[in-house]
Amino acid sequence: MQKTIFTISKMDCPSEEGMIRMKLEGMDNILSLQFDIPERTLEVFHTGSYDGLLAALNSLHLDTKFVSSEQTDMADTEHHLEERRVLWQVLAINFLFFALEIFTGFIAGSMGLVADSLDMLADSVVYGLSLFAVGGTTSRKKKIAGAAGYFQFALALLGFTEVIRRFLGYGETPDFHIMIIISILALAGNAICLYLLQKSRSREAHMQASMIFTSTDVIVNLGVITAGVLVYLTASRLPDLIVGTLVFLLVTRGAYRILQLSK
Repeated sequence: MQKTIFTISKMDCPSEEGMIRMKLEGMDNILSLQFDIPERTLEVFHTGSYDGLLAALNSLHLDTKFVSSEQTDMADTEHHLEERRVLWQVLAINFLFFALEIFTGFIAGSMGLVADSLDMLADSVVYGLSLFAVGGTTSRKKKIAGAAGYFQFALALLGFTEVIRRFLGYGETPDFHIMIIISILALAGNAICLYLLQKSRSREAHMQASMIFTSTDVIVNLGVITAGVLVYLTASRLPDLIVGTLVFLLVTRGAYRILQLSK
């Protein structure tokens, strides 16, 4: 693996960074891009020659100059190690809450909790797939983001099927105590995950996909808490089913955003 450094004199704001990313991310030999806008430098971890990279950068007319290129034997850069650490942390949190919510969701008879648990499972799969993407090529990362999006669509379809079944008269009024308590715990878990992902400051496709999933989860948790309160006030299962439907709509929207990102 090569580490090549360029200075880009006219790269003084995120818009230039975006232009460079769009130009380079279609190149399959790129493993990682590390930008330092204040210092106007770009570190590229890649395989093969840097000539194609320099030609692509020069075509943007941002006054790019080659600084150095050296072989590195490190399987993971410090940046990649940080990505792995964050992904393992959020994977553990999400899988824990998937198990907790699927178990308590069936005990409480709450479609909202079951929906949220499936969303947590989807996140766990996304984070697991993302771990395979760390250090991989840009095209591989986008393919993994796409696979995650299709998986999310499949879970949403299963969820809609169950919601329809319950609207037809199957199931009892859920236990609002369990709904509210478990959702508050899940909200805290997702807040921690979102903090960890934002702190990593990664803009690569697989990490952005992970952040989209977690942001959606926070909204879902608040929705299930609201549904629990409404079940208490109305003594009806309809708020739980309505929120369950909205959750799966959010899951579908998140899947669409992931698929757009993968392109």
